[in-house]
Amino acid sequence: MNTPAIETAGLTKHYGDFAAVIDLDLEIHQGEVFGFLGPNGAGKTTTIRTLTDEIRPTRGTASIVGLDCQADSVAIRNHLGYLPGDLAMYPNLTGRDTLTYFANLRGGVDWDYVDRLAQRLDSDLSRKVGEMSTGNRQKIGLIQAFMNQRDVIIMDEPSAGLDPLVQAEFQAMVREEAADGRTVFLSSHTLSEVQRVADRVGIIRHGVLVAVETVADLQAKAIRRVDLRFAEAPNGTNFDRVPGVREARVDGNRVTISFDGEMSDLLDAMRTGPTLVDISTHDADLEEIFLTYYRDDPAEVPASTTTVSDNTTDVGV
Repeated sequence: MNTPAIETAGLTKHYGDFAAVIDLDLEIHQGEVFGFLGPNGAGKTTTIRTLTDEIRPTRGTASIVGLDCQADSVAIRNHLGYLPGDLAMYPNLTGRDTLTYFANLRGGVDWDYVDRLAQRLDSDLSRKVGEMSTGNRQKIGLIQAFMNQRDVIIMDEPSAGLDPLVQAEFQAMVREEAADGRTVFLSSHTLSEVQRVADRVGIIRHGVLVAVETVADLQAKAIRRVDLRFAEAPNGTNFDRVPGVREARVDGNRVTISFDGEMSDLLDAMRTGPTLVDISTHDADLEEIFLTYYRDDPAEVPASTTTVSDNTTDVGV
């Protein structure tokens, strides 16, 4: 069996009395794009900083390609590409100078490949970093994460500041990395991005991993919206009796249904009554699914998090 690209067991990090990450168990496969979802303060960045040995866990273990993230942190650098959420760069260096600096730290780089990455991201490497916009600085960060073609690439909010065309190119690059057998761990709250590129998604809530699913399985479990148009106004109560109908709203000859059942049951219910003129269905997107995990039940919120604001950047979570 292949060694997991990333693995954690009981990974926990406390900042004083605040539990930022609690008993995190993850196994991420080689060649997988894994989306790590959560709002600010959920524990995403703390998890990443523990994986990269920037901070030490309170308890638990973590490994990358079978190497312990603490004991083997130096050796792991030979297997890891990394884009932090707060990448610092020297403002007086050009983009190329910055990449040269990172390349020298890692023992060199294929500059033809770097130039191809820069072209794909429409990045002008001749400009000084301090003169660049946020999005253009982010492109430099992306290039340095990809350029050494490591086994595992970890990126924290990689699309920050990117325009839609560059985002699409970045997403294509992520899928190409996975096709070549590399693993991409993508922390984000940009749900559409994760939906397009991820094989699986982990959702973290108040420091606790609440779900790990394929995007397809998450969507299959979600409530769909079904829009129906009839030749004349139907009787809305007929739909309320159909298994899986959560809500049916009638507006004249149109009916909008929130539905998570079998379509055959819904179609059977329409055999009696007015003639059906049109039907359309809309799968729930990842945002709708995500929000179902973030509607707080006060009984479920750990006591140590109830007094902490969602914006916890002061402790880097």
